[in-house]
Amino acid sequence: MLAYHIENPNIFALTYLIATILFIFGLKGLASPKTALRGNSFAMLGMLIAVVATLLHPDVHSYQWIVYGLIGGAVVGILVARNIQMTAMPQLVAALHSFVGLSATLVALGTYLVHAARGELNPVLCVEIALGAAIGAITFTGSVIAFGKLQELLSSNPLVYLGQHFVNFALGLGILFLCGYFVMNPSFTPLLALTILALLLGFLLVLPIGGADMPVIVSMLNSYSGWAASATGFTLKNNLLIATGALVGSSGAILSYIMCKAMNRSFISVILGGFGGEAGAAAATGPTNKKVKSAAAEDVAFVMENSSKVIIIPGYGMAVAQAQHSVKELYHSLTVKGVEVKFAIHPVAGRMPGHMNVLLAEAEIPYDVVFEMEEINGEFSTTDVAYVIGANDVVNPAAKSDKSSPLYGMPILDVFKARQIFVSKRSMKAGYAGVDNALFYYDNCSLVFGDAKATCEAITQALGHS
Repeated sequence: MLAYHIENPNIFALTYLIATILFIFGLKGLASPKTALRGNSFAMLGMLIAVVATLLHPDVHSYQWIVYGLIGGAVVGILVARNIQMTAMPQLVAALHSFVGLSATLVALGTYLVHAARGELNPVLCVEIALGAAIGAITFTGSVIAFGKLQELLSSNPLVYLGQHFVNFALGLGILFLCGYFVMNPSFTPLLALTILALLLGFLLVLPIGGADMPVIVSMLNSYSGWAASATGFTLKNNLLIATGALVGSSGAILSYIMCKAMNRSFISVILGGFGGEAGAAAATGPTNKKVKSAAAEDVAFVMENSSKVIIIPGYGMAVAQAQHSVKELYHSLTVKGVEVKFAIHPVAGRMPGHMNVLLAEAEIPYDVVFEMEEINGEFSTTDVAYVIGANDVVNPAAKSDKSSPLYGMPILDVFKARQIFVSKRSMKAGYAGVDNALFYYDNCSLVFGDAKATCEAITQALGHS
């Protein structure tokens, strides 16, 4: 299957520039739920233009294997997109990051083999190959570990060991040394060695990261995958891949930094393998023998109906129960009765950035009643009812008062200041960080045990009967 070509390089430069601009507009649109759909459309159009232009490049001599890859990728992508649950999106993102890292590593190794056979290696190309292999390998194995933690195949607790930072530092120095040696002596042995060390470093960097910090790691791995793609662009001499990789890498790094500030975490500490994780691991606790108060759906409905202001705090439990549409019905029932209802979103609620925003948008809850933590935290002290749906670590007061807690210092939603708190929970199981929630034992807090979707429907039904 022969390829069709466009020989004028200026056409490719212009086409790739247009695609890059569309990607930038796409990122801009994704900054807000109101413009996310438009941003996705810009990005998809940019990708379509990029793919078509690449297929017409003179370096493409045959479409046969490309068509096989497109068909295979389309089949897998459609099946995954149609069957994946929203609760599994974070681990899917981590898995996709691993594919990018693996691709970058394989491209680097393949490029070396091709150019070495032709005698076309030079120092600049060797630098590109070494960086692509190293960054790609770290991204690959780091993403595999993140997937394992998010899928609960591995413990969400920090897996720490004595001297871990020294080992990571030694591995980093070893990779840098081998990169330099490979540039000076471009043989396959140092390239393979640095790739193996980078694969090991990726494992060891993410293993010590605890569950509370996993959203930051997902974002950081997104950044790594971008830089891996950009390095691959240099290797393949593809300007569009360089630009888009840099966009993904820089935006992912900026988002990770913003999230670290929101969690009062050190950006450098998290990306270098969880400095301070040892203390967190030791302090993690499970449920205690303290007594909690429980409430029925009818009790919640009665208190909410006689309130003037209710704030709903969604969390991972809402995603697991797929309760967002039931929450929308509860919101509607309360507003019809004249109750002011708002939604409070913590930056790391769920398992990835924007997890809760996407779910609420899917249920068509108005954007103007959904507020980020810094916008709404001051309102809890004047709120009659705070209704927590499956959130745990992001509302735990221990983050403010218990210095031994691994959550200590992380800004939380000040739910404990509300006059009455109801928490929808399946059980007393600790949150993803493995820490017992002190909020459950407050005098103004009652737990509503059961599936979040069923509980919301029961509350809505009770409101309808009152």
